Amino acid sequence: MVETVVFVIFGLAALFGAITMVWARNPVYSAMGLMMTMFSIAVFYVSNSAHFIAVVQVIVYAGAVMTLFLFVIMLIGVDKEEDRTENLPIQRPLALVLILSFGAAVVVAGRLAWTTGIRNPLDPVNGTVEAIGDELFKRWVLPFEITGLLLIVAAAGAIALAFFKDDDDAEVDPWR
Repeated sequence: MVETVVFVIFGLAALFGAITMVWARNPVYSAMGLMMTMFSIAVFYVSNSAHFIAVVQVIVYAGAVMTLFLFVIMLIGVDKEEDRTENLPIQRPLALVLILSFGAAVVVAGRLAWTTGIRNPLDPVNGTVEAIGDELFKRWVLPFEITGLLLIVAAAGAIALAFFKDDDDAEVDPWR
């Protein structure tokens, strides 16, 4: 029951963030909608016992990628003047009530479902760093190493293309 409530709450949050991302006229609001969707996806990972993937989702996507998006948005310039008159005077108090009720629902659902303490060693370990490391370095070690090699070759190629450019030509032909 609690998992269903958490799923519905964060599913609606993910949908609202996705719709905001697509329909927002301001690119900053669009990026914030994408961030809301990414946080909701992280909660879905936690509810499926994939805690490591949830942390990576928050750190890499909601943190680093969204910071990059916001820097790019600010660099391209969205410096248009906005109308700051309050069209919906009830909107801010209603948003505050909704945020507080959402937080209370999450806390109540969390108290009913989540337990802390010592884990039974016989329980299967899913989604932890230990389980991912075991799979990555036992079963998937060859594809992992090949991917690393390809990334190194790509980085070396990009550096070589950037380093060996002709100073005589205004434009550089990379296929020469």
